[in-house]
Order: sequence, then C-alpha cells, then structure tokens
Amino acid sequence: MSGPTTFVIAGGGLAAAKAAETLREQGADGRILLIGDEPDLPYERPALSKGYLQGKSAREKIFVHDGAWYRDHAIEFRPGTAVTGIDRGGRRVTLSDGEQVGYDRLLLATGATPRRLPVPGADLDGVLYLRTVRESERIRDTLAAASRVAIIGAGWIGLEVAAAARAAGVSVTVLEVERQPLLAVLGSRIASVFADLHRGHGVDLRLGTRAAEIVGEHGKVSGVRLADGAHLDVDAVIVGIGAIPNTDLAAAAGLKVDNGVLVDAGLRTSDPDVFAAGDVASAYHPLLGTHIRVEHWANALNQPAVAARGMLGQEAVYDRLPYFYTDQYDLGMEYSGYTPPGHNDDVVVRGDLGSRRFIAFWIKDGRVAAGMNVNTWDVTDQIQDLIRSGLPVDRDRLADPGVPLPQTALQSG
Repeated sequence: MSGPTTFVIAGGGLAAAKAAETLREQGADGRILLIGDEPDLPYERPALSKGYLQGKSAREKIFVHDGAWYRDHAIEFRPGTAVTGIDRGGRRVTLSDGEQVGYDRLLLATGATPRRLPVPGADLDGVLYLRTVRESERIRDTLAAASRVAIIGAGWIGLEVAAAARAAGVSVTVLEVERQPLLAVLGSRIASVFADLHRGHGVDLRLGTRAAEIVGEHGKVSGVRLADGAHLDVDAVIVGIGAIPNTDLAAAAGLKVDNGVLVDAGLRTSDPDVFAAGDVASAYHPLLGTHIRVEHWANALNQPAVAARGMLGQEAVYDRLPYFYTDQYDLGMEYSGYTPPGHNDDVVVRGDLGSRRFIAFWIKDGRVAAGMNVNTWDVTDQIQDLIRSGLPVDRDRLADPGVPLPQTALQSG
C-alpha cells in the first residue's frame, strides 16, 4: 500500500494480537509494533475464570499465538512495556522506558482495569482481583489452600469464580448489593435462575448486602464485616465489582472519551489516524443506533479485524451483535443482543426455567432485542437472525418449543 508504513498497537491482549494478525493478512508490509504492559504473550481471558482457573486447561492453551508466530510475521512484540503518552501532532508515542516511536496509524487496545473495593482493609494481603493470568493463578493457588472465601460482587466474574471455588471444595459466601445476581443484565426473572443455581451448589448467596470493612490479622485477610454489623470469617476475599476502561491515555491525548474511547462504526476515534478496539472502545453500533462498550471476549476477538482494515484505508464496519457466554457448574449459556440496564423485565421464555434448559427472549417494542440460550445449543444464529430482522414476533409462538424460531416473526406490512 502507498499509505501508512508503521502501525503501533497499544495493548497486549487478544484485541492487540488479532489486530496485528489482520494487518499482516491484509497485506501490511510495514512495521508493526505490539506494546503490552504484561510480561506474557497475548492471551485470551475467558479461561481465567473458567477452565484455567479450575486447572482443566493448560497454560499454553490460552495464548493467541506462540512466540514464534510473532517472529515469523515480523511483529515487534514489546512485553512489560506500556504506551504512556501520545503526541498526535507529531504522530509518535512515548513508552514507559522513555523511548519514542513514530506511527502512521495507532490502535488503542488498552483494555480495562478491575474496579477497586472502596472499603477499609481492601489493601490487605488476600484481597484478590481477576484480570490477568497471574491473578488467575494466584486465585487458583488460594482456592487450593483455603477453606472459606468471600466473593464480593455477583456479576459474571464473581459467579464463575464461585463455581470454581465450589468445585475446589471451598466454602463460598457471595455478597451482592443488588437484590439478585446479574440483575442489571438479566432482569429479576432470569437472574433468579442463577441465584437458585448457586444456592443449589452450596453457595451462601447474600443479596442486598454490602461489605463495610475487610478485617485482617498481621496484614492478612481474616474476615469481612458487613454493613449490618455481621462478621464473616474467611481466608481470602475475591472482588468482582466491575471494570473501568483504561481511557487515561486517550483522554490525555485529547481524544473523545465517554465510558470508553468513543469510536465510530469503523472503530476510528475522533482522530482519523487513531483507532480503538476491545474493552476500551465505546463503539457506535449501526444496528442498535447507539454507542456501546462490551467487556466480552467476542468483541476483543472480532473488532480488531475491522479496526485493522480501517488502519489500512479499507472500508469496514463493526456490526456484529454483542455476544458472550458463561459456564457455571452444569449450566452453559450464550447471550446475544443488547438491552440497556433496567430495561430487561419483558421476557418470553421458551422451555423450563426450573430444569435450566430454556431460551429467554428480551422484548422491546414487540421485537426481540436479546436472547439467551441456556443448556440449549445450535440456536444462536437463529436468535441473532430474529434480532437483526427487526420484525415483531408472536409471543405465544416464540414461547412454544414446537414452533421453529424463524416462524415466530410476523412478516412486515
């Protein structure tokens, strides 16, 4: 190509690796630098709270590529290094070691950071977070030695870690400030499925409960004091209360930021030479008609191909529906689509919630906005087709397992 010759990728996760891969696949023959602040090769994060945490998958299985791949594709990988500044006018970045590197196109794939627990004692040894492979390994080692743990937060990470802890034979108490786990995502009716699931596996699930203080002895966690004055004796505390996009770098450079780095449907920021993808990107979704930021594997996997094409001057739009999955005990599920928090109580269920084999459909204006298949497989494409069609649906037919999903939509006109 006659355009840019140097591509800098700030970040060392899945999104960064897939962007580098697409750049080479699409014919980029210039310099590609992948600058990641972790010491490891880029890896995929889902296993960190699932199979890898439980010791079911080997470490080498989580990496996007082995070290030889980067060498073979002439990608300069800088582990343990961060981009600390962006000079947009001079089109160069400053690295944590002081080096300055010029760029023609820059991709921000800086991810997100776990939200810290804002209570006294949160800095004690034994208060753990889960974001990196090394944090996953520390939690796994903790579960091997602990007899009882508290998990603060009943979101996806908290519940997956709870399942791993129970599989390790550890006594688990989950503390959640809302009245149901996953309430903002799933609404009350479907959230109750996950509450029942965990209680059925021996988790002490305490809802509407807030941790007021982490208590310790000799600098190490020994318990949790709750807001109501109750006390839990624990060997460790695992915190999963959400994540904050790493936007400081973009904001300092004057890029538009609003719950993430704002990008258009082609993942271009307010600077035409700078792109963003993955957890840090708040992307305009052409089907949904709004900016959304999705902290899930599928975005980190698929967005970078669109960003890389844009960096090469090609036309590309990211319009995949949000998608994520979870595995907890004997429950596996896939979720497609999007409903804003607090707008998820209009649900049609196909199947049986009690047996945990069902599909739930979230309805907006008579149409399917999102769908979740639980222990029901090979239906994701059909669910996504219903969402993409924008057609109103017959609620009775949608709830009837005997009616094929494509036949639940009412034809327009």
